Amino acid sequence: MTIILLPFPKKVSSVSVEEAILLRRSVREFSPDPITVEQLSMLLWAAYGVTDPKHGFRSSPSAGATYPLEIYVVVGEKSVLTNSTYLEPAIYKYNDRAHAIELIKHGDYREALSKAALNQPWVREAPIDIVITAVFERTTRFYGERGRTRYVPMDVGHAGQNIYLMATTLGLGTVAIGAFDDRRVAEILTLKSGETPMYIIPIGKPRTQRKTEFADIARYIESVRKGVA
Repeated sequence: MTIILLPFPKKVSSVSVEEAILLRRSVREFSPDPITVEQLSMLLWAAYGVTDPKHGFRSSPSAGATYPLEIYVVVGEKSVLTNSTYLEPAIYKYNDRAHAIELIKHGDYREALSKAALNQPWVREAPIDIVITAVFERTTRFYGERGRTRYVPMDVGHAGQNIYLMATTLGLGTVAIGAFDDRRVAEILTLKSGETPMYIIPIGKPRTQRKTEFADIARYIESVRKGVA
């Protein structure tokens, strides 16, 4: 098994939480530029990385700490810059405890993933696609059907928002996609029985950067208040 160790998580930006929330938007137009392996490292850590070494707790909350999710990344050709070369185009699986990615299969599968996602072009055009899957049994064995209908979808949302905010902090863009052929995505990722794809999240540099400021929000709120005061 090929395992690639990622750079350690660290503070990489002066962007505040408030600013990340302000600037977060869904992005569907990406530049052809690659992302860096350091950015990939922080995105995966934000999604599901360890934040409490003593107890093994992770960056996003999980019902009963059952952690039903798995994180995959589909890397395109010349899409992730590492030192003076590029990460091999392939499908990788995130190992949260080792903060590493494990090779699943060689090749650039963005085109296939785009077709599985009802031909949404941004899946093909982004340098990488993070795919979140769920092993429902990890949660349902404790919480029954409520785990399936309530808790696991909540876990997926938590991880997805973390990816959104970290991408924004890094100057990247992303969009969460739920419209896809589950069976075909499972085949592309070679998922085991009992593992279900939940999200496809393309990530890359936006063609245009958003420039909203808090002063804009203040002016908007003031204009609304005039009509309700």
